[in-house]
Amino acid sequence: ADVFDKSLLSAALAVSNDVILSGGDALAPQTEAILANTSGGRVFYHVYAPDGVIVAGYATPPVGIPTASATTSGPRYFQATYFGRTVSGVRLQTRAEIDGFSGIFTSTVWQDTTVRDTFVGQLAGRSLAASAALIASVALIVWFGVNVGLRPLLDLQDAIDARSSDDLGPIRRPVPREVQGIVGRLNSLFEQVTRSMAAQNEFISNAAHQLRNPIAAVLALAEAVRRAPTYAEALARSDDLLEATQNTADLTQQLLTLERAKTLSPAGLRERVDLAAALDQWLAGFKTAAGPSVDVEVFAEPGIGAVLVDPTMMREAILNLIDNAVRHGGPDVTTISISLRSKAESVEVVVSDNGRGIAAEHIGIATERFSQITQTEGSGLGLPIVAAIVEAHGGQFNIRPRTPGLAVSMTLPI
Repeated sequence: ADVFDKSLLSAALAVSNDVILSGGDALAPQTEAILANTSGGRVFYHVYAPDGVIVAGYATPPVGIPTASATTSGPRYFQATYFGRTVSGVRLQTRAEIDGFSGIFTSTVWQDTTVRDTFVGQLAGRSLAASAALIASVALIVWFGVNVGLRPLLDLQDAIDARSSDDLGPIRRPVPREVQGIVGRLNSLFEQVTRSMAAQNEFISNAAHQLRNPIAAVLALAEAVRRAPTYAEALARSDDLLEATQNTADLTQQLLTLERAKTLSPAGLRERVDLAAALDQWLAGFKTAAGPSVDVEVFAEPGIGAVLVDPTMMREAILNLIDNAVRHGGPDVTTISISLRSKAESVEVVVSDNGRGIAAEHIGIATERFSQITQTEGSGLGLPIVAAIVEAHGGQFNIRPRTPGLAVSMTLPI
């Protein structure tokens, strides 16, 4: 609209200038050309003298032209009706002198609005056509690019779909750089699931193997109690049955503890524990059960930081170490010492005794499941459980022979 208005203003200036120069007699050929086709259509005009007499142009003006003022003013744009058609125009007032008449001459030009509407329609049509072509081109490029870019992912999907439910091995095929992180994480999850399944299978195998004999013993003793010839004999055999049942229950509990320790996840480490304060509570029951024959001492350096642990499992580890010292240290065990020392970003827990200890060449055997150095009662799971608990907490487990006795250390991150 602004461009069309400026074209009309240019035509009005040209008409006003020619009328002043020729005294209203004629318009210059250049002005005639402007009026014949401005912005794609003919422009109409007329010029009035100060007394309202027409000087040049068309005698019939449009209906609705703004009234001229008594003084000169800037151009005034308007919309009016010319022979039933809507027109757009501009009125321009100029002070001049023509044939002895001086004053304000009013020049008015107007043009049918269909010229503008036609131009706008053509421009919009071209713009829409160009936009549609551009959108179609971009859509084609995007479709082609997406299909080409996703082809490796689709191949990867087909390869995964072709796997059986038992195949949890890592994905080895080449993948696009953008999904290497996802595939790497997926391989890590596959590895974790494989380890978890292997641990469960191992647990089931160990449980079946280790519980077979105790359960058979319990069944045999139960049958012996039932067939006892006398009540006194049945009571004597029932004591053996109770002991066998208790041993079986202890073994079952140890197996479950070992399984939990091996599958303990970092998400389960939810509590910060002050080990120095917790040891007094954990050892209270043990000291009562051990009696005065074994002295349990605790030495803690001041200012030891708290550790992020599973309190139940950590209590199980420490009590297992103490129980292991009492069971396998021999009759000479009189003192069990628990010391807490601060290290760089960690706390070291050392459980030592003054018993017969373990030879250096037998340490590897002591940490194997169901293995025992001495022929004593027990499941052979105490030290493996402690090692699994420490490993699950991100710590280090170490056994050091000493004279006399044995020292077992757990280093836990603060």
